[in-house]
Amino acid sequence: MSDERSTEQTAGGVTVAHNEARERFEGRLGDELAGYAAYADANGVRDFNHTVTFPQFSGRGVAGAIVSAALDATVAAGLKIHPSCSYVDAYVRKHREWDDALV
Repeated sequence: MSDERSTEQTAGGVTVAHNEARERFEGRLGDELAGYAAYADANGVRDFNHTVTFPQFSGRGVAGAIVSAALDATVAAGLKIHPSCSYVDAYVRKHREWDDALV
């Protein structure tokens, strides 16, 4: 099994892949890594603890695309979401569709 698998491509051109070996969801614009959302899994809960958009990709919706895909994949995997990262916390407060999965 591959350590990386595509989970979503957004209309904005950000391709999001789940890199399980590195415990993060990575967003690419073309062939370039534009950012990621890191997590740690424990007891059926995925704790999103850090989100990064590299400066040259700032303002293009990269973080939002990554986090949206990551949250969808987490729920699809049957896991609960703990947003300890301030970006993910703000994102789920603004986008309420994941309320039932929050712990």
